[in-house]
Amino acid sequence: MVQVAGDPVIRVTAMPADTNPYGGVFGGWLMSQMALGAGSLASRHANGTAVVIGATDFRFPGAMDVGDELSIYADIAKEGRTSLNIEVRGIARERNSEATKEVCSGSFTFVVIDETGRPRAVKDRPAPNTGQEL
Repeated sequence: MVQVAGDPVIRVTAMPADTNPYGGVFGGWLMSQMALGAGSLASRHANGTAVVIGATDFRFPGAMDVGDELSIYADIAKEGRTSLNIEVRGIARERNSEATKEVCSGSFTFVVIDETGRPRAVKDRPAPNTGQEL
């Protein structure tokens, strides 16, 4: 059983359409799930738009099967003036058990942008829109 601190930013089940020609879950699908999770954390942290400008250090230490559940965990590793570096890990849980294993990891760099598409300071966060007016 793999232990990971915090809550997953994404949890999804691998489906038959997510496989490679050999029948295993496609690494590109895993990479896209990691990018979605990292992007979710980046935009929430910046309270605005964050765009990926780089991705490195991908590792695929285990394989998952169709039907397994993938949980993506993301943490901010470094915060610059306009950028965020986010480390991501993917943990698979076998469909019919509690057995887990790490199946992917990587690092993503995001730049926070304003409404005109120009970089803005991460700290210059607009007030969150809660959907409620005071």
